[in-house]
Amino acid sequence: MVKSSEAYFRIAVGEPKSQTVAPGNHRIDVGICAKKALEQLLDYSRVTGLISVTEGAWLSEIVPQLYAAKMSAPDVATGIRNVVKPAGFTSLEGLLFPAQYSFEIGTSARVAFQSMVDRASIEMHKAGFFERSNKYSPQKLLIIASLIQAEGNTKDFAKISQVIRNRIEIGMPLQFDSTVHYVKKSRGSVFLSTQSTLISSPYNTYKHYGLPPGPINNPGSQAMLAAAHPQAGNWLYFITVAPFDTRFTDNLNQFNTWKVEYEKNLKAGKFRSSK
Repeated sequence: MVKSSEAYFRIAVGEPKSQTVAPGNHRIDVGICAKKALEQLLDYSRVTGLISVTEGAWLSEIVPQLYAAKMSAPDVATGIRNVVKPAGFTSLEGLLFPAQYSFEIGTSARVAFQSMVDRASIEMHKAGFFERSNKYSPQKLLIIASLIQAEGNTKDFAKISQVIRNRIEIGMPLQFDSTVHYVKKSRGSVFLSTQSTLISSPYNTYKHYGLPPGPINNPGSQAMLAAAHPQAGNWLYFITVAPFDTRFTDNLNQFNTWKVEYEKNLKAGKFRSSK
């Protein structure tokens, strides 16, 4: 590929981006200089068998990437059935840790899924899911993490975690739109229609109290950390009034006032401009 490994090493040491080179197989031209080799290694389009699991992705969004990596539908179905999940976890959803993965041609879907699940297990341990002091089981903490991931920005994760706990403890339904979006497999809309909130599903947190029966996405490490370590507070409501302006309160009247402000900002196009 390059004349010498030393030449590449000198270039890589001086370039911080070299630390982000994805593991796995890369398609690299031969007879090129070390600088060009690094550029090609940093080009994700040259990584073979690349599977990108983003924070908040659904299993249904990840599976097509395995097909694109030349894994067959029967192989993927077998992998889903046979992957070994941590004790106490019943769903593969939530256990596919968000990261960039690269697998050699011929890798089975079970091996691919297992590497994601094993990474999720490591991250859950780091987040403190398995500490005895937790009020919730690791499975329920993963569900909470998925709700947090879907409902807010990183800076608000710990507060959202507390809101979930506060609502559950007083018997208040969560009423999270994200759980209905998961059932409908729809993204993009912030608020639901009344008809959507009546959809029949155990995941519909408008109709059912407490946590949904399983995770609604695959959360990242920050959401996991917030699930296990909420920020203390008495909040019951939160709303994103403007991009990156999420507010929390325990007062319904205050929430409704902020909702009017949100609606004005929505009509003014502030949310469109944030994309």
